[in-house]
Amino acid sequence: MAELNVVLGVGPTGRAVVERLLEGDRPTRVVTRSGKANVPDGVQVVAADITDHASAARACDGATVVFGCVGLPGYDGWPELWPPLMDGMLHGAERAEAPFIFMDNLYMYGPVDVPRTEDMALTDYGNKPAVRAKITRMWQDAHAAGRVQVAAVRASDFYGPGVTLAALGDYTVGRMSRGKAAQVFGDPDQLHAFTYVPDIARALVSVADGGDDALGQAWHVPNAPTRTMRELLVTFAGHLDVDLKVQALRPPMMTLIGLFDKQVREAKEMLYQWDRPFLVDHSKFGQRFWDDPTPFEVGIPATAAWNKSR
Repeated sequence: MAELNVVLGVGPTGRAVVERLLEGDRPTRVVTRSGKANVPDGVQVVAADITDHASAARACDGATVVFGCVGLPGYDGWPELWPPLMDGMLHGAERAEAPFIFMDNLYMYGPVDVPRTEDMALTDYGNKPAVRAKITRMWQDAHAAGRVQVAAVRASDFYGPGVTLAALGDYTVGRMSRGKAAQVFGDPDQLHAFTYVPDIARALVSVADGGDDALGQAWHVPNAPTRTMRELLVTFAGHLDVDLKVQALRPPMMTLIGLFDKQVREAKEMLYQWDRPFLVDHSKFGQRFWDDPTPFEVGIPATAAWNKSR
């Protein structure tokens, strides 16, 4: 079978995966709901509703690997929206008899006070962490049943050119680029792991190319040495040529803002990520694949330049 990489979703991570694949001249198809995507020439773009089994099967037809990079435009509606998306992605990969490599986050662990490792128990905390645990069980069950081979590649809060809906996105770096105060959730002086989007794409492709022994499990993407949000924003301010102003959104203020902003309202249950060190152990991935993540000294200038150009 001729190689065909199918990328479901074309947000920042999906675009980075496409770019990574094209560097190796690997045939690629992008799938979006609209059938439109800002991708280089030579990339096939098709429309599909991934929650519909027939549509998902057509979108993945002929795939030798399926990358699940689907995202939602905000925090609201996750318990209702994510399970059908996971079900459809699994069905599409199953019908194509292709491995499914899922771009995941770290919510399924819930509130913990130690570095996160891939073997931690799944949480039942809240809405968004609980639903990420639920869809984790969905792919684990599908893999265990022999329906489809799956691996999850888990990233921390990500940043990079093109990223807007993230902690280092519009609320912080985007506002700073317009001369406004960075709005951060919780305590900006807690250590917090961040993942550079091109590193996520590199990790996804590495796992896809890793052979059968890389499947059936989760992998943490390597991150640059952990720093605090404030330390990173100081560096961003230098590259944006602005004076840093930080507005920390504590629970009472989030409650007030949440009356008018549903994203802030939904973010409140995620404050556990910002009231203590948020640490990630990627040693498992590093020992199997690579352990040279992009340093902040490279990622921050590129991200700042993109925000200045908007």
